[in-house]
Amino acid sequence: MDLHSLAFVTELSLLQRMGSIVEDRGTHLVVRTPDNPTYHWGNCLLLAVPPADVTAVEHWKRVHRTEFPDARHVTLGIDRPGSLDGDTAVLREAGMTVDPVVAMTTDEVHPPPRPPRDAEVRPLTGDDDWTHEVDLTMAGEDDPHFTRDFASRKIATYRALAESGDGAWWGAFVDGRLVSSLGIYAAGDRLARFQAVKTHPDFRQQGLAGALVVAASRYAQSTLGARTLVMAADPTYSAIRVYRTVGFTEGGTHLEASLAPGTS
Repeated sequence: MDLHSLAFVTELSLLQRMGSIVEDRGTHLVVRTPDNPTYHWGNCLLLAVPPADVTAVEHWKRVHRTEFPDARHVTLGIDRPGSLDGDTAVLREAGMTVDPVVAMTTDEVHPPPRPPRDAEVRPLTGDDDWTHEVDLTMAGEDDPHFTRDFASRKIATYRALAESGDGAWWGAFVDGRLVSSLGIYAAGDRLARFQAVKTHPDFRQQGLAGALVVAASRYAQSTLGARTLVMAADPTYSAIRVYRTVGFTEGGTHLEASLAPGTS
């Protein structure tokens, strides 16, 4: 199955570098991450086209449960949605939570309109930095299924990928404290993909994320040899405005549908 969404293409490239397995079933892909079985989007199905009706959604739920018999979640990615509103309605009627995701791309970034003051922007190095990254990842999270153990496992894979030379995790430090961060990694064919842009709730609206995006982009193009930079963004969330201000534009949209643990 050929993927159209550049966000999915680059995400799968990173997952495979971090040890995930992708199995092509023709009509869909099965993505497995044996080292982190509770990572919903590392253990999912990616469908080429959206389910036509609720009966079809229930079929894909059963397929997911067959592929992942020990999983308590169900996650379906829709690579090529037709009518976003119509496809979303069908998935929600089947009890799923649905999020549209936009692939943002650029070949050139420019400085943010409001650069932060008194912030040190640099890649993470050493155990202390990475421990503080787990702390930042957990800041403001209220999902009971998003545990520190899960966050630690995921950050450990990002650290290993960075230390292998395939990218870097960048942080903005204020008075020595890590308050904003993101990852940037080579993702094949002169592509680089951003991961997990996060700013501590107490430090938002200060230009930190924009400064990180620009610094990481320039690193990716000069050091990783990337031409096109890719990030996945929620079109309804304020962060998308930050990406626009430094040069990113919207590409195609895909859908991510999920059932939380304990739901039917």
